[in-house]
Amino acid sequence: MLKIAHSSIYAHPLPEGHRFPMLKYELIPEQLLYEGSITESHLFAPEKCAAEDILLTHDEAYFQRLIGQQLTASEQRVIGFPQSEQLTNRELVITQGTIDCALFALEHGCALNVAGGTHHAFADRGEGFCLLNDMAVAANYMLHRNLAKKILIIDLDVHQGNGTAKLMENTAEVFTFSVHGKNNYPFRKETSDLDIGLEDGAAGPEYMEMLETTLPGLVDKVQPDFVFYLSGVDVLATDKLGKFKLSLEDCKQRDKFVLDLVHKHKIPVTVALGGGYSPDIKDIVEAHCNTFRLALDLFD
Repeated sequence: MLKIAHSSIYAHPLPEGHRFPMLKYELIPEQLLYEGSITESHLFAPEKCAAEDILLTHDEAYFQRLIGQQLTASEQRVIGFPQSEQLTNRELVITQGTIDCALFALEHGCALNVAGGTHHAFADRGEGFCLLNDMAVAANYMLHRNLAKKILIIDLDVHQGNGTAKLMENTAEVFTFSVHGKNNYPFRKETSDLDIGLEDGAAGPEYMEMLETTLPGLVDKVQPDFVFYLSGVDVLATDKLGKFKLSLEDCKQRDKFVLDLVHKHKIPVTVALGGGYSPDIKDIVEAHCNTFRLALDLFD
């Protein structure tokens, strides 16, 4: 059975009017349960990630300041969330969720985290709503335990996975692939193993042509035995931060192409959701739910 990581701590309380759509972490599993796409048995609640696993990726000094609520006001502004013990615990649970999903994917072919995709977190700092880099931590966890030899991180969030690129720049066993807005945040890009920066206004046909001409050859070249897929829905035309013009159907076809490809090659895949900032929460939830529905059709 396909497994889905979810915890009530994912929906963290934020100041009124905050632009981050925390509500989606409640609504996605609710919608999937309501429509009958999943049952409660698909869901599991992760525990907090162990310090020893975090420290395979993040600097100890940063981690201790994070645990001790010692981030400066400036650091909190860059991250975009006010620090709290609950927020730190949320990040630890999300990170463990991605690790657990990787282990479930080895068994079942695929697993999904309702949160995660915190690709702007660096070894020694957080930014862009990201405190810990869940996919980097999970990738290092797997390498450290000899559970994978070659990992491909496919990052299709509209914003470059700058933290992931920097964290993995000297790890030959992990290949980082990011497709993002050339002129979008972060304005200082890092160097992934393969970066494709698209212009503002990129629409579905252009996006899919790029993906279809790039990803199959990349999989053949890298020959990964594990894939992490960051399926951000901030590529939608409705997104207030994205600057792309993909429709809900385009976003669905993107996910279908990626999931079909890894399924065809029998490569285990862990999916995390990444960003989505459409003003109408229904657009965000529907786009994310499509990702789950496609995975369920293929792997459940």
